[in-house]
Amino acid sequence: MAYADFLTALMAFFLLMWLVSGVSPDDRSAIAARFKLGDTASAAASVPPVPAEATRLYSLLTLADALEKAGDSVILTAEPDGVRLDLVDTSGRPLFESASGALTPDGRALVAAIAGTLAPLPNPLSIEGHTDAFTLTQAGYSNWELSADRANEARRLLEAGGIAPDRVRSVSGLSDTRPLDPGQPHLAQNRRISLKVQLGEPL
Repeated sequence: MAYADFLTALMAFFLLMWLVSGVSPDDRSAIAARFKLGDTASAAASVPPVPAEATRLYSLLTLADALEKAGDSVILTAEPDGVRLDLVDTSGRPLFESASGALTPDGRALVAAIAGTLAPLPNPLSIEGHTDAFTLTQAGYSNWELSADRANEARRLLEAGGIAPDRVRSVSGLSDTRPLDPGQPHLAQNRRISLKVQLGEPL
């Protein structure tokens, strides 16, 4: 069986050599350039390494009592420029009132607990509001406005919970453009607040 496999591979090799011998030098250059481009694209698509500072911050936050108690309502992710906390809506614990920027009592309690965890840290923050892909029926009020309202509601609660206002570097509403699962844009978890704890010089 191994001998038969060897013969098959040998035939394939000679067939490849025969095909290449009939290709002009210009065509060979074009093929080589195409494969080089593919390698470059693959390298660009690779995930950048997470710096040690982000890893330490991630480890610190995973030990926080508030995040542990939040369970699947918080998704923690270490990224090249910081640590992201996604506060997500779930069927068992909705964080937002339906089609509204207002948080539910559970949502307010969760943001307040997160504020208590982040308040002692010096890192700058960015806040993003997200929605699912369902279209709103209210005239003149789209998922863009809804996501921005959710982000600002979180900002107000974070500041009330002890986050210094000058630590907040950006507040944005991203509508349904960045679902957690691109294959399921209507998923409940896409309704969320993303808090980015940024790396950099302490304030």
